Amino acid sequence: MGDTELVVRCHLDRLLDERGLTLSALAEKVGVTVVNLSVLKNDRAKAIRFSTLVALCRELDCQPGDLLTVGEPA
Repeated sequence: MGDTELVVRCHLDRLLDERGLTLSALAEKVGVTVVNLSVLKNDRAKAIRFSTLVALCRELDCQPGDLLTVGEPA
């Protein structure tokens, strides 16, 4: 990895597709706005609350590492 700055990537698109869910349906279940989920989905989020992460993992039946990974920029 060297001197390259690492980034957090969100895999919400893949998880939604695998579960047959829409962003709107997930937003309603989790209690987060579609806009906020869209920011997360498009890797523009600077932070995520643990309560939101837990709610997403609960609704998507996944672990945080399934939703978020750290790696080099694309």
